[in-house]
Amino acid sequence: MPAMFRRTLSANLLRLPSLTRSQTGDGRGLDEAYARCEEITASHSKSFYFSTRFLSAERRRAIRAFYAFCRTTDDLVDMPTIHLSSLEDWRLAARRGSSFQTDPVLLAWADTRERYAVPNRYAEELIDGCEIDLQVNRYETWDELRHYCYLVASTVGLISMRVIGMRGDDARLLDTYEPAAIDLGVALQLTNILRDIGEDLRRGRIYLPLEDMRRFDYTEDDLRAHVLDDRFRALMRFEIARAHELYERGWAGIPAIKREGRLAVAAAAEVYRGILDDIAAHDFDVFNRRARISTLDKFARLPSIVWRAATARAGA
Repeated sequence: MPAMFRRTLSANLLRLPSLTRSQTGDGRGLDEAYARCEEITASHSKSFYFSTRFLSAERRRAIRAFYAFCRTTDDLVDMPTIHLSSLEDWRLAARRGSSFQTDPVLLAWADTRERYAVPNRYAEELIDGCEIDLQVNRYETWDELRHYCYLVASTVGLISMRVIGMRGDDARLLDTYEPAAIDLGVALQLTNILRDIGEDLRRGRIYLPLEDMRRFDYTEDDLRAHVLDDRFRALMRFEIARAHELYERGWAGIPAIKREGRLAVAAAAEVYRGILDDIAAHDFDVFNRRARISTLDKFARLPSIVWRAATARAGA
């Protein structure tokens, strides 16, 4: 996170407990808040920014406001001086309505939450996941890691379903396809974890399940030494296969959302999935490079994404 943004974020945290009724509730102030969220999204996730361009303008800015809220919450955890009390201040502030927000990210997020009747429990769970990052730096089993992925990523999918809307405005589809949204969220987060192994290691965090590392006789010492051998390749192939399976299960829910949102969700899924291909194409070296999909490659993938999104059948 850039130092300037970190200082701004710290200042915002210091004044969160004394938030009063917002003076930015007019259209101009709200537009400025959403514009700030656009900047954060464009700066931190080119893949997400690319995929959400296929939404209508109103839903696009709502989704990007939510991303900015997620990004800012996650960045709090990575600040070297962050404490649980500071995260709790952020949690309490995030619960307030739009009329009581002064922080632009919280203002845009509160407005989005109110417009689309998003249950606040999902945002609470997301913050719970970020709180875990302040207390846990190892995961013994896949079940433990999957629960963490649910908190920090599947909640994003469950909220996005409500912002984008379901086919025929049928609210019953939210419950029917909730498992698919959860699987897709876990797949996306697992992709992030595999891409960021080196970066997370420098922060003292290992997200790879320790039981999986033992399965392939690969140790923490090996990981810290950046040992890239057949054991590590086998471990990565195993985790990548797991992610691909989750992506396939997640696809089942895409045809159930509104038509205008299907391409955006499909693009997000397939672009992120492409990161797994890039990892494999570079011999699983996640220590010395950050896997990525170029803008040219994203556009090259569009025809197949459009075709798959258009022909997918709910539950398939």
